[in-house]
Amino acid sequence: MIPTIRIQDIADILIMTFLLYQLYSWFRDTRAIQVLLGLGVVTLIYFATRFLNLYMTSWVLQELGTVLIILIIVVFQTEIRQALYRFSLLRHLLDSRQETQHSQFQDIAETLFRMAAKKTGALIVFQGNESLHDLMTNGVVINSEISPQMLESIFYDGAPFHDGAALINNGRIEKAACHLPLSVSPDIPQHLGTRHRAALGLSERSDAVIIVISEERGEVSLATAGSFHPMNSPTELIMALDKLLRSETESPRITVRQRYFSNLLPKTVLLLGVCIFWVLITTRQGDITTVTAPVRLHGVPDNLVLMRIAPEDVTVQIKAMSSLAPPPSKLDLTADIDASKISDGTTALRISHDDIAIPSGMTITSISPSSVRVSAEKKLRKSVPVKVTLKGRLPYGQSSLHITCEPNTVDIEGPASQVSQIASVATEDIEASQLKRGKEYLKNLRAPDKQVSVLRDTPVIIRLSARGKRQR
Repeated sequence: MIPTIRIQDIADILIMTFLLYQLYSWFRDTRAIQVLLGLGVVTLIYFATRFLNLYMTSWVLQELGTVLIILIIVVFQTEIRQALYRFSLLRHLLDSRQETQHSQFQDIAETLFRMAAKKTGALIVFQGNESLHDLMTNGVVINSEISPQMLESIFYDGAPFHDGAALINNGRIEKAACHLPLSVSPDIPQHLGTRHRAALGLSERSDAVIIVISEERGEVSLATAGSFHPMNSPTELIMALDKLLRSETESPRITVRQRYFSNLLPKTVLLLGVCIFWVLITTRQGDITTVTAPVRLHGVPDNLVLMRIAPEDVTVQIKAMSSLAPPPSKLDLTADIDASKISDGTTALRISHDDIAIPSGMTITSISPSSVRVSAEKKLRKSVPVKVTLKGRLPYGQSSLHITCEPNTVDIEGPASQVSQIASVATEDIEASQLKRGKEYLKNLRAPDKQVSVLRDTPVIIRLSARGKRQR
């Protein structure tokens, strides 16, 4: 059966395609993309096994999925934080990054190439739109203006900060001696050292621009978006920095056609995958399931006692909108009805769809009957004496003794019609032949009626004593 396509379904497909494409755009140059692709394949296999009724395989994949999600969150927590930051609609309002001036680029480029000529190693990070707080660690705050003297002193061989990276943000040197995450890409040439791996690692995880000076070869390289670009002159470096770090107001305007028709291959593949996924999860759309749900009441007034609910169960018909919906055997539904407006006597309560919580992917088509009748009675509390229930007779010679209990009265509570007819509350049976003078015996009280409660949780104390010590 081909499911009916609604406007909501089209919106559902387009939104999911957009989200998946954003994930692809953010992670395509990182190691996380391989894990995401693997998860996509496993997900398709899982739905295929459920569709083909391969119970064991689908069960194993379902149980394994929970563990994989936890592992991914732990292993790729940095990438996930960066992705959430990129998705934030407020980050452009909260960012205070100012435009880096062309003259600053010129000073930086000329200084770096002088350092390269002396084979002085350096690692400089230009922060982009994304925060680097979680990626750069152990830095020392400098908050200094950019000057050739400051850059040369930071990376001077033997200086305390020369082994780490310097962070430039908002046109100032914000930190020095920062540690960067190393890239684990197997494609990095063996002759590149730790500085280059650190620069590439940060560029894979953010939109930062990183400049590296090789201490061995005196080469200047620029790392961005997970790749290196050799810089042969200060002019070339100035042009690259000006292009990558200029403010968004100066960036070329992207037309609607370019926005929607660029990268057509990944967009088409993702759209096709989402459509297939949608068909798989809607294969059961339209299936009707009948379930019996017990009636439960909440909010009963404190001055009333429920006497009867008719009927005690209702029949609910549920329409499955997705194959993700649980089978009828696993449905455990309850009609939880608000009884705060009932009164003494019989009240009819209507059952609405909101009174029954159903799993996602299902809708309620009918409830039969549509209402229940609730009988309630006013609650009454009173104090009655305790009656000791003897089994047999007292031993010879003790018949003149008297049986007492402590306490000799208890409170009971329940429907007024029943409580008003109760004259006493009896204890559990006690063998009269076993009673001895001076000893104490503990016995529980019997509830006089199903609807009546004895307001005492502990047993009463029973004694055999002389009549002159009878408790009153």
